[in-house]
Amino acid sequence: MTRIETYEDFVKVHGLLLAASGLPQSLHRQLFQKLLSESFDGGSHFQIEPTEDGRQRRLVLTSDSMPEHSDVFLIDHAWTFRLSDAYKQLMEVPGLAERMAAIMCVDADLNSDSEGDRLSEGNAKRSVLEVLENEITEANGNVRWLELEDLDIDDETLSCLDLSTKCPGLFALSLCGNKLENVEVVVQEVTKFKNLRALWLNNNPVVQNCGDELADKVLRELPNLEIYNSKFTSNYGEWALGFCGGVYDKENPGSVDQPDNTLKQVTDLDLSNRFIHNLFNKAFTPLQLPCLSYLNLRGNPLEETAVGDLLQLLRNFPSLQSLEVDIPGPLGESAVQILESLPNLSVLNGVNASKIFETEKDVVDSVLQPRLPEWTADEPLTDRVINAMWLYLMTYRLADEEKIDETSVLYVMDELGSALRHSDEPNFRVAPFLFMPEGTLASAVSFSILWPIQNVQKGYECTRDYLFGIGEDKQRSARLTAWFNTPENYFIREYEKHRRSLKSKNLTSLTLDSCPTRSLHRSETSALRVYTDIPQVEELLTRPEFVITTDPKDAEIIWTCTQVDEDMKKATGITDNQYINQFPFEACIVMKHHLAETIQKAHGSPEWLQPTYNLETHLSQLIGDYCVRKRDGLNNLWILKPWNMARTIDTTVTGNISAIIRLMETGPKICQKYIEHPALFQGKKFDIRYIVLVRSMNPLEIFLSDTFWVRLANNQYSLDQHSLFEYETHFTVMVCSAHHAVA
Repeated sequence: MTRIETYEDFVKVHGLLLAASGLPQSLHRQLFQKLLSESFDGGSHFQIEPTEDGRQRRLVLTSDSMPEHSDVFLIDHAWTFRLSDAYKQLMEVPGLAERMAAIMCVDADLNSDSEGDRLSEGNAKRSVLEVLENEITEANGNVRWLELEDLDIDDETLSCLDLSTKCPGLFALSLCGNKLENVEVVVQEVTKFKNLRALWLNNNPVVQNCGDELADKVLRELPNLEIYNSKFTSNYGEWALGFCGGVYDKENPGSVDQPDNTLKQVTDLDLSNRFIHNLFNKAFTPLQLPCLSYLNLRGNPLEETAVGDLLQLLRNFPSLQSLEVDIPGPLGESAVQILESLPNLSVLNGVNASKIFETEKDVVDSVLQPRLPEWTADEPLTDRVINAMWLYLMTYRLADEEKIDETSVLYVMDELGSALRHSDEPNFRVAPFLFMPEGTLASAVSFSILWPIQNVQKGYECTRDYLFGIGEDKQRSARLTAWFNTPENYFIREYEKHRRSLKSKNLTSLTLDSCPTRSLHRSETSALRVYTDIPQVEELLTRPEFVITTDPKDAEIIWTCTQVDEDMKKATGITDNQYINQFPFEACIVMKHHLAETIQKAHGSPEWLQPTYNLETHLSQLIGDYCVRKRDGLNNLWILKPWNMARTIDTTVTGNISAIIRLMETGPKICQKYIEHPALFQGKKFDIRYIVLVRSMNPLEIFLSDTFWVRLANNQYSLDQHSLFEYETHFTVMVCSAHHAVA
């Protein structure tokens, strides 16, 4: 076919691709025109901005407005690759690692500033004494709130400052980020402030090395202390609640004779991550907080109070309408049940109560924090990109009339496309599109296309749904873990329930009726008729005892690669009197996910089987297992295998939870704990492959071929992260170098 020049030819060639993309038909002609002219005009309508912390980028509309389905934009693919080639390409393609690092916001060192910023800070940095004198002057000699942070204060300096003499009435003291090391010195100095309500010693060596000992001594000597290292003490009360409610701060630190009604006007109270064990407190009551309408209890164990008592306490707050809490957590495991117990709530974890009742979701959260990559200053850009790329990758698989590709193509959109962040209610949609200017797959060029699915106004952030078309029936909430810090407690509980269920399994021996083996003998005058759809069988079965037939009904032996079930028997006329190279329900052992399920149903979790999860049904349990291993410092390498492929095709070893979840997009898989310390032969992985012919299950008749294959990895075994991309290190199927021996 000649080059596509007309819209009609474009639709004729790309009709299926257009339908699959979901692009409205009204935009098809516009897409054709932009593809033909290679018009990348997104820069005229959008702007890329860094987020406040600089760890992500977002896309903002700069046009005055953009109505729904009014335009379509081309997005280039900045990097297209097969997974096995990722590390090599980043190392060898000039500029690729640098561009990817910039797109993924991993090109700067964490917690570091530019040289100019450091010089400015260095010039402006004052001595400890200057800071202290300035604080005393501003407070007219009555300092009640003192912040001496990141000033390199060591034990000797702290003693010499004589803070208790200069600031005897302190209510709040912060010494964060200094160089304090000696428990006795720190305790001696800080416990001189008997009215102290809050003390912050975070990020000092003494806390890291002697945290428990220091806390015990400080809390014993300071009975009025309500906040210690950002956590509530068991003595918390009106001051700590007032601090979290915005009543107390540096401008208003409070006083010893503070009136009792200081919390009366508090409407919003953020108690998240304060390590509160018991919410029952004389200050936390409807009488003290009559106007409380928003309460955040995330990150608190609250284990000293029963669920029912906590719910009763919260029910008594007359104005409480919005609540944030861990689910599962101290208030229960179900969002619906929490709302039923607290009927006055209109919003739970940022989601309207009506929507929760409508969807009946147990776990809800509209304010999930993004899962951001971490790295060290000396980590190479290539390693940073390999770790971060799972937050940005998209995928497709090529196919033609004859076959589908065995492995998927992965790609990263250009700067504009990669700046689109997630929303459950997006205003744009993105889809991959393969343009074939010559009308053939060989001429194909891949793009992504972007179009508005809502009316968008100037200054609005442009978003897309990372899991478009995937609902809770396909584990949507769990799959969001690839990009967001979802509630670990929920997944850990799901894993623990799953583990208990497996441990309770016992093998039940079934009584099987004996099935005598039947034999098939060739008559002296005719050969046995064989039907096969396997070219190798048809080509190599040349013995005179057999003859090939093209009609399965006429065959006495059927040797097929197609699953023969009852529907196929009816369609083809196959009967039970014919010999078939399959046992009924043999998928239980020849397909990986069915094999794992069969073992687990029969044996539970035997020691000889690594923890195995079908990602299509047990993703939550896998995430919980991963979280527990990470918490306990255990090895967290996993191997992902397609349900029904051989020769390690599309098989991956990774310790990245985002990678595990995102690889579900390349086809259904099981995820199995990787054996990190396998048996090795001269330092290399190996396996031995036998051919076993099963003739009968009861009585059991098997035949073992006297030919077997010893398969050996080409490279020395290693758990180095870079080796995970080396097929010849972790896998043994080397088609060109298979060995065999005769017993």
